[in-house]
Amino acid sequence: MKKYILLVAALLIAGTTLGAEKHLSALFGYSVFYLPDENLPYVETYLDFDARSLNLLKESDNGYRATVEVTLVVRKNDTVEYLKKYDLKSPFTASPQMDDFTFFDLHRFALKNGIYDLEISMKDKASSDKPFVLKEKLYVYYVAGRTAASNVQLMASVTPTDQVNNMTRNGYEMMPYINDFVPAEVSVLYPYMELYNVEKEVGDKPYHVAIHIEQSENGRIISGTYQQRSYTPNKQLQPIVSSVDVSNLPSGNYKLVVEALNNANDPFFRKEVFFQRSNPDVVEEQLTEDMVAVSFAALITDEQKLNYYIRALYPISSPQEISVAEELIPQTDLAAKQTYFYRFWITRNAMEPENEWNKYYEKLKYVDENFSYPKTPGFLTDRGRIYLQYGPPDYVRDEKNFVGVKGFVAQPKVSSNTDRTSERYNQRDDNGQGHVHYLPYIIWRYNRMENDFPNRVFLFWDEHRSGYYKLLNSNARGELRTPGWERMLCRNQLEEEVLGDVGHQFERGM
Repeated sequence: MKKYILLVAALLIAGTTLGAEKHLSALFGYSVFYLPDENLPYVETYLDFDARSLNLLKESDNGYRATVEVTLVVRKNDTVEYLKKYDLKSPFTASPQMDDFTFFDLHRFALKNGIYDLEISMKDKASSDKPFVLKEKLYVYYVAGRTAASNVQLMASVTPTDQVNNMTRNGYEMMPYINDFVPAEVSVLYPYMELYNVEKEVGDKPYHVAIHIEQSENGRIISGTYQQRSYTPNKQLQPIVSSVDVSNLPSGNYKLVVEALNNANDPFFRKEVFFQRSNPDVVEEQLTEDMVAVSFAALITDEQKLNYYIRALYPISSPQEISVAEELIPQTDLAAKQTYFYRFWITRNAMEPENEWNKYYEKLKYVDENFSYPKTPGFLTDRGRIYLQYGPPDYVRDEKNFVGVKGFVAQPKVSSNTDRTSERYNQRDDNGQGHVHYLPYIIWRYNRMENDFPNRVFLFWDEHRSGYYKLLNSNARGELRTPGWERMLCRNQLEEEVLGDVGHQFERGM
């Protein structure tokens, strides 16, 4: 099995509309694709503006419209690799009150392989507000002649066409769907992905592309969403276009997954895109009392213990599950709690829910034995939560009285081959100017984490030398990132913008 780490689409929401005063609101996203016959990677950026957040002004007799000044800058090692500044105009309306619509912009440009800093600035030209600026890391990596895949881009609509315009690609006219929120009125999702040079992987044998939706928290495939189609490897670029019915998909967090499999059904690519579904009129199948009565959950008859177990699930629970549990725990209803507990695990592993709980219970015992603090059970500590969520770390460094050396010379910026790009690396000056005393800290490194880049690092600190360690900084997706964390750890003994010994340890993950 081969795995390739490629760019995953980024999603950001900028601003809101408050009262009568208008503030720019937009969705921004981007994707990276490849033209194998030209060995040319290229980037698509997407902007979707809410006209209600903009000022529509009179333009001659044509009516009213808004104008947004857009500046797109792509830098690599402080060198500008691409720059585009343009005015994006909305459609005309008959009056400034007719603003209940959105308008879209798609922009394409070529880039060589590398890691870039993308910055996009947006300003309503009829507003006194300052420009709204978004910054993203941009990763481009395609090798000529090698099998590769683009990320999965959701589309709002897909229509076959012979026409060629800015919204067409490979025989389809497509409107990107760049919001990770899917409301009830959206009944169909259209995933789009491109495969490149597949024959290098499968030879002349047919291959298959499977698409399904799975729960984000546990990877359980949603019944009725799986589909598979076969292809022959006769194209350098194979577009993958499909439609997935989500009309009966309940509210929750999901991933739409696209897998490419060889003729032996071994996957050689897996790409996924996260989305959040709101569909309050659809509920999951209800568990019956008989189903729960013969389950392992019915054997837990100590309600206080069951409350503890339910709370201990929080590190791997969805926000919706936590909300339900918070309402349920104070109640005196053992049967309802047993049902909740059984449902939780059957959604993680429908075939072996008890086995899934037993594996988690072993980890729970470990964190309670090793990370508990007076009046704080292990699963409520940062180390306990992370251990339960991600499993045991691959590397641990535990420092009680670490002393570093002052005296560093700033060096040029250097980029690693993942999204953990160092802002600076400093080389120690032989003429050190004293020592840096750090509070007790622990570093955990995970070589691989699901849905993240390799070598994710967590640094915990004992701020009060009490034996209680809290998370101070991490480079893992969705985890705490603390500016100036190393100065906090050494009580400001380092100058600002200077990387010390522990900063180097964090960068190396050891």
